[in-house]
Amino acid sequence: MAALPRRDFLALGGAAAAAALMPGKAFANVATGTKLHGLSAFGDLKYKPDFPHFDYVKVDAPKGGIFNFSPPNWGYNQDTQTFNTLNSFANKGDAPPRMEMCFDALMVRALDEPDAVYGQIADGVTLSDDRNGFTFSLRPEARFHDGTPLTAQDAAFTFKLYKEKGHPELSLSLTHMVDAVAVDDRTLRLTFSGKQSARTVLNVVEFPILSKAFYTANPFDSSQLNPPLGSGAYKVGRFSAGAWIEYDRVADYWGRDLAFNRGQNNFDRIRIEFYQNRNAGFEAFKKGEITYREEFVSRVWATAYDFPAMTAGKVAKHEFPAEKRPSMQATAVNQRREQFRDPRVRRALALCFDFEWTRRNFFYGSYERSQSCFEKSDFRAEGTPSPQELALLEPLRSQLPAEVFGEAVTQPASDGSGRDRKLLGQAAKLLSAAGWKRSGDFVVNDKGGRLSAEFMVDDDTFVQVYSPWVANMKAIGIDATIRLVDSAQYQSRQASFDFDLLSAAFSFSATPTRDDLEVFFHSSTAGVSGSRNLPGISDPAVDTLINAVGAAKDRENLTVAMRALDRVLRARCDWIPSWFLANHRVAYWDMFGFPEQKPDFGFPVETLWWFDKGKAAKIGKG
Repeated sequence: MAALPRRDFLALGGAAAAAALMPGKAFANVATGTKLHGLSAFGDLKYKPDFPHFDYVKVDAPKGGIFNFSPPNWGYNQDTQTFNTLNSFANKGDAPPRMEMCFDALMVRALDEPDAVYGQIADGVTLSDDRNGFTFSLRPEARFHDGTPLTAQDAAFTFKLYKEKGHPELSLSLTHMVDAVAVDDRTLRLTFSGKQSARTVLNVVEFPILSKAFYTANPFDSSQLNPPLGSGAYKVGRFSAGAWIEYDRVADYWGRDLAFNRGQNNFDRIRIEFYQNRNAGFEAFKKGEITYREEFVSRVWATAYDFPAMTAGKVAKHEFPAEKRPSMQATAVNQRREQFRDPRVRRALALCFDFEWTRRNFFYGSYERSQSCFEKSDFRAEGTPSPQELALLEPLRSQLPAEVFGEAVTQPASDGSGRDRKLLGQAAKLLSAAGWKRSGDFVVNDKGGRLSAEFMVDDDTFVQVYSPWVANMKAIGIDATIRLVDSAQYQSRQASFDFDLLSAAFSFSATPTRDDLEVFFHSSTAGVSGSRNLPGISDPAVDTLINAVGAAKDRENLTVAMRALDRVLRARCDWIPSWFLANHRVAYWDMFGFPEQKPDFGFPVETLWWFDKGKAAKIGKG
């Protein structure tokens, strides 16, 4: 597409931006009043109403065996180092990963499509004429683990409970839910105000459905170790609080023969053990106490997989391609702390991070420098803004950093020395321009207060990785330190935003919704305990661009809005991008089978792999 002359562009820009920000109707290309077996944000569904199973599974995978692993990802209030509650959906306590496997949802996501969901508890959904109402038809065979029916009353109770008391990852998507009504035992109606994102429902239909009876008898918002009554393919088995937990496959699971479940949930038991540091977990893997591990420490991957079981061929190493989803690994700079509110200070901190030196000395050359909040996706901004991006950005020009309108902001490459004088000199100048003057070993403000910056970490590995960064901060006068805390304290302080600097890694949906982004970047979540808005971003211009994402009517406009948002976030430097890896580095005891083709939009090994008796026998694990 040829670029418009600037005069013509400005004439069109206001109208284009206004059109982009008009509230979008949910699934505008989908008929209302017709029962649908699935939903997709844009375009057609891959699977027809009578599909037998998802294409990415081995439909006749054998059942049996134990899968003992260290979870590589988790959500809600979950923790991989300890747990003190079995309620994963409240904003209190530390829950074990994979509690969600014990619950079913109205609909389930297909992992070979970017945004499609298909009926699970619900066998279909009907949209109202105004597309603000969604009526779900629930399967009559749906049951909780105690044999009692799962009804629309349970679902309505769940959504109201999540809106009032749920973890922010649940409650925020329900902000504009007006009501959840059980029309009868098998009919649930969710109604929204019209202010919701057009694609909000794609998040909501995946929320675990709870038992009304259980959470009437047991307080939802208290930390408790009473296993909740679920309806999913697994239920809580034996556990020792803070040490280990087992999930047992439900033999008479109501959905075991339905299309959404075939070829999945193959292990009889899934066990998770909790370790206070990565090295202890690795030692357990070497002994075979853990049988699957995704490796995140480059030094270990490059040098430590030479233990006896590995050399004997009992353990396999494999790299699987990463998902086609935007991801972010970065350091949050907490602007609730006054010293970090000036963007020049945040940029100075970023210039102190010598990625090239870190990559060579700690990562064995395996990681790439991250530049975007949406790495590994088409949403990463490149070059100068396109005319379509400018249509969104120009009306906000007075509120945005000037850098937004040039080349997409990138973190400069260092000379790899570990102490790049040029970059540190630039950082020192930024601090001086922000009012921090050198006084002895430190820079101070006009009141004589030092500029302090403390990294909060929960693993020794990060102490090693961030120590050179801290040394560079000290070199330009920042009173920089690292604080290593235990997992429970880390979780609590993160949820309450009690930190200066904190690094984290996240993955977004392949088709991000406004709700997804609000949790991370919107003003409304800056003060919400447990939200992922760790830097405390509160910027009306960012809010406007998030609204543009929510209003996008097709993937092209979604991509434009996401790239515009990426430009602004990168220029603001709320999150300092760190690094990313193109593949999953996986090691496992060679006793499993897995589908030949990994799905593009998910990698739930615990549900897609299976126990191979023949392989297990060969390595003495039968």
